[in-house]
Amino acid sequence: MASDKRLTAEKQAAIQEKKLRKLRRRKVNISTVHVKKSKGKHINSSLGGDIAIFILLALLGIFMLFPLYYSIIQSFKPISELFVFPPKLYVIAPTTENFSNLFKAAGNLWVPFSRYVFNSVFITVVITIMHVFVCCCCAYCLSKCRFPGYKFFNQLIVTSLLFTSTATGIMQFVVMAKMGMINTYWALILPNVATSMGLYLMRQSMSTINDSIIDAAKVDGAGVFRTCWQVVIPNQKPAIATLIIFVFQSAWNVQGGALVYQENLKTLPTIMSQIAASGIARQGIIYASAVVLMIPPLVIFLIAQSNVMETMANSGMKD
Repeated sequence: MASDKRLTAEKQAAIQEKKLRKLRRRKVNISTVHVKKSKGKHINSSLGGDIAIFILLALLGIFMLFPLYYSIIQSFKPISELFVFPPKLYVIAPTTENFSNLFKAAGNLWVPFSRYVFNSVFITVVITIMHVFVCCCCAYCLSKCRFPGYKFFNQLIVTSLLFTSTATGIMQFVVMAKMGMINTYWALILPNVATSMGLYLMRQSMSTINDSIIDAAKVDGAGVFRTCWQVVIPNQKPAIATLIIFVFQSAWNVQGGALVYQENLKTLPTIMSQIAASGIARQGIIYASAVVLMIPPLVIFLIAQSNVMETMANSGMKD
């Protein structure tokens, strides 16, 4: 009897163990199924998010490029298509009449048209060179030299970004008048050299350089100026290329100061705006002048666009 009871107990224990094994297998299978489902949902959700972001960026890109496209097609439209409502987003009979009328109107000015071209090129090149030089020197001092009050100057630069050239235009004119620079090229150059945006960009870029490199240059006997121009500046080529693009675009489109000085000091954008706004101009001349003025900055940007992307990607990084 005792042996029978032991056998039945062993059988029951074996049966219970089998049931437990089955339950464990079922739990493992259920958990793996849930994991697979969750992975599938994660993949689907990430793919859907990428598609949504791509569509959003594509729409944003179209929205930003539309004014450029619209100006170009409007500049090649004849007068019969310019005033059609609703306006068409393509050209039926393209023509260069608007550009020829623009240069004919420019040829009838008091000052030769070549003088305006020279003013724009000369002022833009001088502003770009001086601004890049000043920003590189000052940015190195503000980012790597710990002199008394450097934090105050850094905060002052950030604060100055809040003020536009329109807000400071009157004071700039007063300063130029007291310095005796009215009706000279310096009255158009110096106010555009002394801007804080480029200095802020270069300071942020130079702050990413490891201090050990500068310390090694000091150990080798290099001074501040030599360290800046032989060690730091060669590593800042992408940032300098980006700064050149921004400064060139800003200097090329400068108009405010040129309006209050002599006629022979006016720049190409200023005279183009006056021609487009005059009574003899047609609607197409406005778009033609806009296309002509956007060509130099666009060419500079296309040449150095890879450096711009690299600078924007690394501007928030610090070793």
